[in-house]
Amino acid sequence: MSEGSRSDTGPDIGADLEALVRGICFKTGPPRTVGVELEWLVHEPLRPRRPVAPDRFREALAELRGLPVGAALTVEPGGQLELSSRPAASLTECVTAMTRDLAVVRTALASYDFTLTGLGTDPWRPPERMLREPRYDAMERCLDRAGPAGRAMMCSSASVQVCVDAGYEEPGPLGHGRRWRLAHLLGPVLVAAFANSPLVRGRPSGWRSTRQAMWAGIEPGRSAAPVLDAEPRAAWARHVVDAPVMCVREDGGPWLVPQGLSFRAWARAGAPRPPTRADLDYHLTTLFPPVRPRGHLELRMIDAQPGDDGWIVPLAVVYALFDDPAAAETAYRVVKPLAERAGPLPAPCNALWLDAARDALADPELREAAAVCFDAALDALPRLGAGGEVLAAVAGYAERYVARGRCPADDLIDRYVAHGKDLTV
Repeated sequence: MSEGSRSDTGPDIGADLEALVRGICFKTGPPRTVGVELEWLVHEPLRPRRPVAPDRFREALAELRGLPVGAALTVEPGGQLELSSRPAASLTECVTAMTRDLAVVRTALASYDFTLTGLGTDPWRPPERMLREPRYDAMERCLDRAGPAGRAMMCSSASVQVCVDAGYEEPGPLGHGRRWRLAHLLGPVLVAAFANSPLVRGRPSGWRSTRQAMWAGIEPGRSAAPVLDAEPRAAWARHVVDAPVMCVREDGGPWLVPQGLSFRAWARAGAPRPPTRADLDYHLTTLFPPVRPRGHLELRMIDAQPGDDGWIVPLAVVYALFDDPAAAETAYRVVKPLAERAGPLPAPCNALWLDAARDALADPELREAAAVCFDAALDALPRLGAGGEVLAAVAGYAERYVARGRCPADDLIDRYVAHGKDLTV
């Protein structure tokens, strides 16, 4: 089923919605695979403030879709390009495949005078939607109700999303319950360590991760995490069916954008039409929490990273902290006490997540936690078969940023202070 149409194959949804969601979203078992989804800003190399020419962009996309790459290639509403790797059996396999695919894509884009830049938010251009599709028409109308953050997220943000298996059914460091909780507790540390979006429209925003601040400004029913002090599958299932419906798709006209209608209420009322299994599947794609279960766990809180290969470091660190039992246990112990700072609100709207987005590793507790997590990852990566280049990249990042309480956003702020409006990234 494409995102631009709906399918009514299958019966209307019955009463046991939560059981259906539990079966869809968590696939437990031994952690075996890893993946990464990379979003990039697209612009002309020497004119980053210039809007992308739509006709030339469409021509470039037509060529990209015919390239011999293994990653899935999609476009975000503002023209950001996303490459999603296939599940890989090892970190080395994932890095090798994505590096090769990115080289092919970059070469093709260069012939159209386009380049890819890794930044959490576009520092030059205002949010402007390039894709005119029913999904994004509905999303824009829905998110605009809570203010400008949603539209900025749609059109001006980019991320590194790391995907790991849900984990064993049994308890323990690699069990799905522990991994679910670790993903949420580790989230603020990852936000802080990899913050890379301090500028908006050419000026400092006051946040080191403006992208994360955008997510905090979106309607919580769409962007917030579920309750963590519960069994993960049950908590997520309740969250899904009680979350607001973004849209009711229609084949013959504009999609409806109801206000305050949960999926549970829609199923009970059967109006404006009875929902189907396809509608439930689609509803799952319209929820954007910091950790999204899609059979596996998708960690969504990391800003896009600078350079051609900056994405390798967060991928390697997350992989090590989740798939090595000793590293997972170390990370869990160091991040668990930070939860006391969060307060009653869910991620990413609570005090801890906002501190991470604003202050990054200038926050002493987040800096200390990041240092322990990087040390644990560096200890674990050789056991997981990581090569020397990956180890050197992670060690170099730890020395350049973590040990100094800095992040890539601090480099951009320093350059802004030095060059002001003449800053180029």
